[in-house]
Amino acid sequence: LHLMHYFCTKNWIMTKGRLFLIPVPIAEEATDTIPKQVTDAAFQLKYFVVERLKTARRMLRSMGYQGDFDSIDLKELDKHETHIDYRKLLEPALNGSDMGLMSEAGCPAIADPGSELVREAHAQGIQVIPLVGPSSILLALMSSGMNGQQFCFKGYLPYKKGELERSLKQIEQDSVLRKETQIFIEAPYRNKSVIEYAVKVLNPKTQFAVASELNGVQEFIRSANIGQWKRMKAPDIHKKTAIFLIQA
Repeated sequence: LHLMHYFCTKNWIMTKGRLFLIPVPIAEEATDTIPKQVTDAAFQLKYFVVERLKTARRMLRSMGYQGDFDSIDLKELDKHETHIDYRKLLEPALNGSDMGLMSEAGCPAIADPGSELVREAHAQGIQVIPLVGPSSILLALMSSGMNGQQFCFKGYLPYKKGELERSLKQIEQDSVLRKETQIFIEAPYRNKSVIEYAVKVLNPKTQFAVASELNGVQEFIRSANIGQWKRMKAPDIHKKTAIFLIQA
């Protein structure tokens, strides 16, 4: 009787699903940057947490998904919400089904929402499986010629004029003190201002790089010191995605 009770109990123990971290193209047309391993895994999933529903459907379709979207469950991870029930979002995995996390572009949970969901997955004993794909931060660093051994990603800088100038000077100082490459991003419509202020306030010997529309047909990458930037025509990257790097 004891053995039968043990056997029945074992059968009722539910195996948890896994959380796959699914990269998507940085540029929508660059579907060849996504390995077949990633699409094979993604197309088998029925449950997703995504940054935006519309973008997720479009990206899945551009990556070759032929299925019916009515047959899969996509939950949106709203980065503007202050109280998100991450455990509830992970219910499919807790109930035994594999699921995926996707951001708008590139790798999820890096400079994008998702890290809290991944943290909760670990807390709930859900296996997390990161898949290989493009990261704009790493691509920008690789192509900048700057220090790839020590670097720091700052996210977004303050956007007000005085604050932006102070932040640029501060991260230049941080680069000197820590011997690090400093990396940051900005809203596409403020790209021009970032370049103008960087050229204005940074030391002429400081290296400054701009990487825009990475992997796309309009890809632009330039790395030079501020003195050289002052003699060059500023790139036209208004309203385009871009990453900025500084090494002093």
